[in-house]
Amino acid sequence: MKTVFVDVDTQIDFLFPAGALYVPGAERLLPAIVCLNHFAAAQGIPLISTTDAHREDDPEFRQWPPHCVAGTTGQLKPGETLLSRRTTLGVQTGASIELGPQIPAQIIVEKQALDVFTNPNFTALLDSLEADRYVVYGVATDYCVRCAVTGLLGIGKPVVLVTDAIAAVNPEDGARTIAEFTARGGTLTTVSKLTN
Repeated sequence: MKTVFVDVDTQIDFLFPAGALYVPGAERLLPAIVCLNHFAAAQGIPLISTTDAHREDDPEFRQWPPHCVAGTTGQLKPGETLLSRRTTLGVQTGASIELGPQIPAQIIVEKQALDVFTNPNFTALLDSLEADRYVVYGVATDYCVRCAVTGLLGIGKPVVLVTDAIAAVNPEDGARTIAEFTARGGTLTTVSKLTN
């Protein structure tokens, strides 16, 4: 069974209290994110890392405070979550990725909206990876993680959510997201169950 890990929006602006759109408690996830990303690399599991990459005048900022503006420190992923062999799939229409015989260990997929499926090349990337299941973690459970798992479930492949590697903006909304996810056939796991 070919697995693909999906690390959702683990960026400085979301993970740390000084970030522009901090998810409460998210800094505690960093060891789990690092463990999962490096486990994927060690096992030869492709890793997709989604990242917000907003323009300074992004329409999303009418709803949310400015965050993850492309080129700023807050838009970056913490260094320890990055793998040495990586590539970035930008948000430009037609900016495709050529995976070739040597798939990068980490494929960073930029987006300018909550849903990673708004990147016009994301579905083609999933098709090229030919996963049998997806393992998802990151922030925020009730927003971008919800969009990712909903879209992945729609593909018809098994989706697993790592419950001790996610954090919600609103705990009640996060719990509702998890309940909806499992009701649609998604399954739950933990970091230790995945990596041991």
